[in-house]
Amino acid sequence: MLFITIKQGKEKALLAGDPLIYASAVEKVEGKPNEKMKPGTTAVVQSSSRQFIARAAYNSHSQIRARVWTYDENEPVSHALIKNRVQAALARTAAAADKARPQQLVRRVDGDKDRLSGLIVESFGNAGASGGGGYLICQFQAAGVEAWKVAIVQALMAGTGCSNVYERCDDLLRKGEGLPLVAGALAGDEPPDDVLVNDGGIQFLLDLRTGERRRMR
Repeated sequence: MLFITIKQGKEKALLAGDPLIYASAVEKVEGKPNEKMKPGTTAVVQSSSRQFIARAAYNSHSQIRARVWTYDENEPVSHALIKNRVQAALARTAAAADKARPQQLVRRVDGDKDRLSGLIVESFGNAGASGGGGYLICQFQAAGVEAWKVAIVQALMAGTGCSNVYERCDDLLRKGEGLPLVAGALAGDEPPDDVLVNDGGIQFLLDLRTGERRRMR
Protein backbone atom coordinates (compact mmCIF):
# COMPACT_ATOMS: atom_id res chain seq x y z
CA MET A 1 0.00 0.00 0.00
CA LEU A 2 1.21 3.49 -0.84
CA PHE A 3 0.76 6.48 1.43
CA ILE A 4 0.61 10.00 -0.01
CA THR A 5 1.14 12.77 2.50
CA ILE A 6 -0.31 16.14 1.50
CA LYS A 7 1.52 19.36 2.38
CA GLN A 8 0.00 21.32 5.22
CA GLY A 9 -2.69 23.66 3.89
CA LYS A 10 -2.90 21.88 0.53
CA GLU A 11 -5.62 19.50 1.72
CA LYS A 12 -8.33 22.19 1.55
CA ALA A 13 -9.17 21.58 -2.11
CA LEU A 14 -9.36 17.83 -1.48
CA LEU A 15 -11.66 18.24 1.48
CA ALA A 16 -13.83 20.52 -0.65
CA GLY A 17 -14.29 17.69 -3.16
CA ASP A 18 -11.60 18.31 -5.80
CA PRO A 19 -10.56 14.79 -6.90
CA LEU A 20 -7.25 15.84 -8.50
CA ILE A 21 -4.01 15.90 -6.50
CA TYR A 22 -1.19 17.77 -8.22
CA ALA A 23 2.52 17.16 -7.69
CA SER A 24 2.88 20.55 -5.98
CA ALA A 25 0.51 19.42 -3.21
CA VAL A 26 2.41 16.24 -2.34
CA GLU A 27 4.86 16.29 0.57
CA LYS A 28 6.02 12.68 0.22
CA VAL A 29 5.04 9.23 -1.03
CA GLU A 30 5.85 6.16 1.04
CA GLY A 31 5.71 2.56 -0.08
CA LYS A 32 7.49 -0.11 -2.07
CA PRO A 33 9.47 1.21 -5.07
CA ASN A 34 7.70 -1.08 -7.54
CA GLU A 35 4.30 0.18 -6.36
CA LYS A 36 5.44 3.80 -6.71
CA MET A 37 6.38 3.19 -10.33
CA LYS A 38 3.22 1.31 -11.32
CA PRO A 39 0.67 3.76 -12.80
CA GLY A 40 -2.77 3.51 -11.21
CA THR A 41 -1.69 1.92 -7.92
CA THR A 42 -4.17 2.56 -5.12
CA ALA A 43 -2.80 4.82 -2.39
CA VAL A 44 -4.05 6.16 0.92
CA VAL A 45 -4.02 9.96 0.95
CA GLN A 46 -3.37 11.52 4.34
CA SER A 47 -2.89 14.96 5.83
CA SER A 48 0.43 16.22 7.19
CA SER A 49 -0.82 15.04 10.60
CA ARG A 50 -1.44 11.58 9.08
CA GLN A 51 -5.24 11.79 9.18
CA PHE A 52 -7.04 9.80 6.46
CA ILE A 53 -8.39 11.91 3.61
CA ALA A 54 -9.06 9.56 0.71
CA ARG A 55 -8.06 6.58 -1.40
CA ALA A 56 -6.71 7.53 -4.81
CA ALA A 57 -5.04 6.20 -7.96
CA TYR A 58 -1.36 7.25 -7.89
CA ASN A 59 0.73 8.02 -10.96
CA SER A 60 4.34 9.15 -10.57
CA HIS A 61 4.52 9.86 -14.32
CA SER A 62 1.87 12.57 -14.30
CA GLN A 63 1.72 16.11 -12.95
CA ILE A 64 -1.66 15.00 -11.59
CA ARG A 65 -0.06 12.70 -9.04
CA ALA A 66 -3.29 11.10 -7.87
CA ARG A 67 -7.02 11.00 -8.59
CA VAL A 68 -9.43 10.32 -5.75
CA TRP A 69 -11.54 7.18 -5.83
CA THR A 70 -13.29 7.58 -2.49
CA TYR A 71 -13.31 9.73 0.66
CA ASP A 72 -14.80 6.85 2.67
CA GLU A 73 -12.12 5.12 4.75
CA ASN A 74 -14.30 1.99 4.89
CA GLU A 75 -14.79 1.74 1.12
CA PRO A 76 -12.12 -0.38 -0.61
CA VAL A 77 -11.14 0.20 -4.23
CA SER A 78 -12.36 -3.05 -5.76
CA HIS A 79 -14.19 -4.62 -8.69
CA ALA A 80 -17.43 -3.92 -6.83
CA LEU A 81 -16.66 -0.20 -6.59
CA ILE A 82 -15.80 0.01 -10.30
CA LYS A 83 -18.90 -1.94 -11.29
CA ASN A 84 -21.13 0.26 -9.13
CA ARG A 85 -19.63 3.47 -10.55
CA VAL A 86 -20.17 2.30 -14.13
CA GLN A 87 -23.72 1.19 -13.36
CA ALA A 88 -24.50 4.55 -11.75
CA ALA A 89 -23.14 6.42 -14.77
CA LEU A 90 -25.21 4.32 -17.16
CA ALA A 91 -28.32 4.85 -15.04
CA ARG A 92 -27.71 8.62 -15.02
CA THR A 93 -27.56 8.71 -18.81
CA ALA A 94 -30.12 6.00 -19.60
CA ALA A 95 -32.93 8.41 -20.52
CA ALA A 96 -30.71 10.30 -22.96
CA ALA A 97 -29.57 7.04 -24.56
CA ASP A 98 -33.13 5.78 -24.97
CA LYS A 99 -34.26 9.06 -26.56
CA ALA A 100 -31.27 9.34 -28.90
CA ARG A 101 -31.61 8.73 -32.61
CA PRO A 102 -29.33 6.16 -34.25
CA GLN A 103 -27.14 8.95 -35.68
CA GLN A 104 -26.51 10.66 -32.34
CA LEU A 105 -23.57 10.38 -29.99
CA VAL A 106 -24.46 10.11 -26.29
CA ARG A 107 -22.01 10.66 -23.44
CA ARG A 108 -22.56 7.67 -21.13
CA VAL A 109 -19.62 8.13 -18.71
CA ASP A 110 -18.19 11.57 -17.99
CA GLY A 111 -15.01 11.28 -15.94
CA ASP A 112 -15.04 13.16 -12.64
CA LYS A 113 -18.81 13.71 -12.86
CA ASP A 114 -19.24 9.94 -12.50
CA ARG A 115 -16.34 9.51 -10.05
CA LEU A 116 -14.37 7.67 -12.74
CA SER A 117 -11.66 10.25 -13.29
CA GLY A 118 -10.15 10.07 -16.77
CA LEU A 119 -12.82 7.82 -18.29
CA ILE A 120 -14.96 9.04 -21.19
CA VAL A 121 -17.49 6.72 -22.83
CA GLU A 122 -19.79 7.65 -25.71
CA SER A 123 -22.38 5.52 -27.45
CA PHE A 124 -23.36 5.58 -31.11
CA GLY A 125 -26.00 3.72 -33.07
CA ASN A 126 -28.32 3.23 -30.08
CA ALA A 127 -25.67 1.29 -28.20
CA GLY A 128 -27.09 0.43 -24.82
CA ALA A 129 -30.57 1.73 -25.57
CA SER A 130 -33.52 -0.63 -25.39
CA GLY A 131 -32.90 -3.28 -28.03
CA GLY A 132 -29.71 -1.44 -28.99
CA GLY A 133 -26.61 -2.44 -30.90
CA GLY A 134 -24.09 0.09 -32.14
CA TYR A 135 -20.78 0.94 -30.51
CA LEU A 136 -19.36 2.15 -27.24
CA ILE A 137 -16.30 4.38 -27.71
CA CYS A 138 -14.03 4.58 -24.65
CA GLN A 139 -11.15 6.87 -23.78
CA PHE A 140 -8.94 5.88 -20.86
CA GLN A 141 -7.19 9.17 -20.11
CA ALA A 142 -5.76 8.40 -16.67
CA ALA A 143 -3.77 5.62 -15.03
CA GLY A 144 -6.45 4.75 -12.47
CA VAL A 145 -9.12 3.80 -14.98
CA GLU A 146 -6.45 2.23 -17.22
CA ALA A 147 -5.58 -0.15 -14.37
CA TRP A 148 -9.25 -1.18 -14.14
CA LYS A 149 -9.88 -1.37 -17.90
CA VAL A 150 -11.04 -5.00 -17.97
CA ALA A 151 -13.50 -4.49 -15.13
CA ILE A 152 -14.81 -1.29 -16.73
CA VAL A 153 -15.37 -2.93 -20.12
CA GLN A 154 -17.12 -5.88 -18.50
CA ALA A 155 -19.41 -3.54 -16.56
CA LEU A 156 -20.17 -1.47 -19.67
CA MET A 157 -21.11 -4.53 -21.68
CA ALA A 158 -23.22 -5.98 -18.88
CA GLY A 159 -24.95 -2.68 -18.26
CA THR A 160 -25.75 -1.81 -21.87
CA GLY A 161 -25.95 -5.13 -23.71
CA CYS A 162 -23.62 -3.63 -26.32
CA SER A 163 -21.08 -6.13 -27.68
CA ASN A 164 -18.90 -3.66 -29.61
CA VAL A 165 -16.49 -1.67 -27.44
CA TYR A 166 -13.70 0.36 -29.01
CA GLU A 167 -10.82 2.21 -27.34
CA ARG A 168 -9.93 5.60 -28.82
CA CYS A 169 -6.48 7.00 -28.05
CA ASP A 170 -5.89 10.65 -27.17
CA ASP A 171 -2.12 10.74 -27.72
CA LEU A 172 -1.49 13.98 -25.83
CA LEU A 173 -3.40 12.99 -22.69
CA ARG A 174 -2.02 9.46 -22.54
CA LYS A 175 1.56 10.71 -23.04
CA GLY A 176 1.02 13.11 -20.15
CA GLU A 177 0.00 10.14 -18.01
CA GLY A 178 2.94 8.01 -19.11
CA LEU A 179 0.57 5.49 -20.68
CA PRO A 180 1.18 3.54 -23.91
CA LEU A 181 -0.51 4.82 -27.06
CA VAL A 182 -3.00 2.09 -27.88
CA ALA A 183 -6.27 1.96 -29.77
CA GLY A 184 -8.49 -0.82 -31.06
CA ALA A 185 -11.42 -3.07 -30.36
CA LEU A 186 -11.72 -4.13 -26.72
CA ALA A 187 -14.70 -6.35 -27.56
CA GLY A 188 -16.62 -7.19 -30.70
CA ASP A 189 -16.12 -5.35 -33.98
CA GLU A 190 -14.30 -2.14 -34.83
CA PRO A 191 -16.53 0.74 -36.00
CA PRO A 192 -16.61 1.67 -39.70
CA ASP A 193 -14.30 4.34 -41.16
CA ASP A 194 -16.96 7.06 -41.22
CA VAL A 195 -20.42 7.34 -39.76
CA LEU A 196 -23.02 10.01 -40.34
CA VAL A 197 -23.69 11.97 -37.14
CA ASN A 198 -26.57 14.35 -36.52
CA ASP A 199 -25.78 16.83 -33.74
CA GLY A 200 -28.64 19.25 -33.15
CA GLY A 201 -29.57 19.21 -36.83
CA ILE A 202 -25.98 19.60 -38.02
CA GLN A 203 -24.77 16.60 -39.98
CA PHE A 204 -21.16 15.58 -40.44
CA LEU A 205 -19.03 12.51 -41.00
CA LEU A 206 -17.19 11.19 -37.97
CA ASP A 207 -14.41 8.67 -37.66
CA LEU A 208 -15.42 6.98 -34.41
CA ARG A 209 -11.94 5.51 -34.04
CA THR A 210 -10.14 8.87 -33.93
CA GLY A 211 -12.87 11.44 -33.26
CA GLU A 212 -11.99 13.26 -36.49
CA ARG A 213 -14.87 15.16 -38.06
CA ARG A 214 -15.30 15.67 -41.79
CA ARG A 215 -17.69 17.92 -43.63
CA MET A 216 -20.40 16.46 -45.77
CA ARG A 217 -19.59 16.75 -49.47
